[in-house]
Amino acid sequence: MSTTPAPAPTLSDGLRFAFGTLTVLPVRVPRWDRDAARVGMLCAPAAGLVVGAAAAALGGLLLFLGAGPLLAAVAGVAVPAVLTRGLHLDGLADTADGLGSGKPAEDALRIMKQSDIGPFGVITLVLVLFAQVAALTEAYGESWVLGTVAAVVAATTARLALTLAARAGVPAARPEGLGAAVAGAVPVRGAVLVAAVVGGAAAGAGALLGPYDLARTVLAVVVGIAAAESLLRHSTRRFGGVTGDVFGGLAETAATAALVVFTLG
Repeated sequence: MSTTPAPAPTLSDGLRFAFGTLTVLPVRVPRWDRDAARVGMLCAPAAGLVVGAAAAALGGLLLFLGAGPLLAAVAGVAVPAVLTRGLHLDGLADTADGLGSGKPAEDALRIMKQSDIGPFGVITLVLVLFAQVAALTEAYGESWVLGTVAAVVAATTARLALTLAARAGVPAARPEGLGAAVAGAVPVRGAVLVAAVVGGAAAGAGALLGPYDLARTVLAVVVGIAAAESLLRHSTRRFGGVTGDVFGGLAETAATAALVVFTLG
């Protein structure tokens, strides 16, 4: 008995998959198959753009109402956490616990699945959140426009890291979970094309502030992706592939590295 193949996923299917899996926004996801995952992960930076815009909007509103750069920065860091239910931060902590355990892959993956957070996870969370708030405070202190660009670019770069991590050739560490659903689903050419689009858009945003900020904005994307790629390679060697937790860790790593670049110069 022959079966009719599923229709090719549309851009709408991909956007629904991206927003439905990477944010808490009330989006119905009609397709969870491999093809939808491919388009969805290609659309991941779009989800980051929305998250970053929301963070920048609240930060800008607080500044407009008379708050200082520190409070605006705290809001800018809190909004992405809220819009992801803290899943990326939780993934970062679990990944840190797994890597820090020094255990073989199977035992490390078991540690990562536990509901509690170990010392490596706690320390990593504290340092990363402090770094994000400190960097965004400095950006807002320089100008509200730079703070806005930094918040948006960091959130978009974080999701671009997920697109690149879902490329063909990157295996899943487990046969189940989000990592298995999206690992290796994105063609390398498609991932590179999306990275070029994000880099070009970042350059355009930076150009509004001047030649130096154009270069700094592009560098933020490059450094964010390089940091995430380093973690991806290390995690793949240690765990035998990627998991949903690793994806969360990659997003937070990319965002933090991108924000730090905005403090340079």
